Amino acid sequence: MRSIRRLHRREMLGISAAAGLSTLALPAIAQDKSPNEKLSIAGIGVGGQGGWDIGNCASEDIVALCDVDDRRCEATVKKFPKAKRYRDFRKMLEEMDGQIDAVVVGTPDHVHAPASAMAMRMGKHCYCEKPLTHTVREARVLAQIANENKRATQMGTQIHAGANYRRVVELVRAGAIGPIREVHVWLGAKFDGPPKPVDVKQPDAPKETPAVPDTLDWDLWLGPASFRPYHDRYVPFHWRYWWAFGNGSLGDFFCHYCDLAFWALELRHPLSVEAEGPVHPESTALWTIAHQDYPARGDLPPVTLTWYHGGAHPAWVKEKGIPTYGSAVLFVGAEGMLISDYGKHQLLPEDKFKDYQRPPASIPDSIGHHAEWIQACKTGGPTTCNFDYAGALTEAALLCNVALKTGKKLQWDAANLKAVNCPEADRFIHKAYREGWAL
Repeated sequence: MRSIRRLHRREMLGISAAAGLSTLALPAIAQDKSPNEKLSIAGIGVGGQGGWDIGNCASEDIVALCDVDDRRCEATVKKFPKAKRYRDFRKMLEEMDGQIDAVVVGTPDHVHAPASAMAMRMGKHCYCEKPLTHTVREARVLAQIANENKRATQMGTQIHAGANYRRVVELVRAGAIGPIREVHVWLGAKFDGPPKPVDVKQPDAPKETPAVPDTLDWDLWLGPASFRPYHDRYVPFHWRYWWAFGNGSLGDFFCHYCDLAFWALELRHPLSVEAEGPVHPESTALWTIAHQDYPARGDLPPVTLTWYHGGAHPAWVKEKGIPTYGSAVLFVGAEGMLISDYGKHQLLPEDKFKDYQRPPASIPDSIGHHAEWIQACKTGGPTTCNFDYAGALTEAALLCNVALKTGKKLQWDAANLKAVNCPEADRFIHKAYREGWAL
């Protein structure tokens, strides 16, 4: 058994303050590597985004690569020829337990939680792509496992590491636009069209049963999901638009854009959630408008966050002369507005803020989203998107889809993971797993 030293709380407070972090929810992280030692990292799901993630960890020793699709992961395997190759992450973790310090999980959403949970319970540090999990309950479970096992964790919201988000957070916390009670977040808005798209038809599950490619282990790809025949409308990319495997555009991008609101306004769990949009039993919503009400947080007032995707947008944006960003986060304050996308932001109205003196930068630039996690694995320091923070953000995202499916405004009891006015929501908050895949 490795010796484990917990970082002294005063050290944690000093590090987190320097990084501009809240210390309220930062778990102590076990340190079992010297900063000069290389980590032994395994990748789980290493085609596409997962391959990019593991490539960003190339400063360390990549000792194993696991993917169910030989063709999809071919480039990553060639890049790390010394890594041992697996298809089943369960077998990899069991056989290489003592040889792996950390894992990077880049699978489809429905496998995030089983892979991350198993790895952390075996004492591995964990980097997992967004959204953290496939269901609300899974997000809470992963946060608890990470805290119990004192592992360094990071969700793959790489935009969080950019300088732009840091400058926006500083403006909000400096009170540049006064108290904020509204936030509007939109993805792919079409301002030349209606605020709510019309005449959209969601696809049914395919009925054809083509042969499974020789390079793909379809049963392992399904993992915890109920069996269904293979179809190329699921893999390698479009799985995200089927409820059995993903959470649609909302699951893909809520964690990126609403991360800014969560960070700047110190949000955690909503009190209520409601959503509208087309509902289909198999395929995810082509557009959604969702409203979440958050309670006051200390001196910060209650706030309503509204999410729009699929062309949907606030009807009044053009009327008020607000720049029509295709995707954006808009903070509405008592003394002005602040709009931002990934790389730029503006205080509005521009005439009012043309001579505004920005607060001095107080949140240091990131060393890189992956590098931050690697450093935390070695030193016991914090990460900015650890599973405690990322779990709450993911819960909020997935609750929008729960509200959409039930057709009700959910009164949310976060402590008990219950919609107190809607018991039928339980079947969307958690799910059944195939044998051998439960958390």
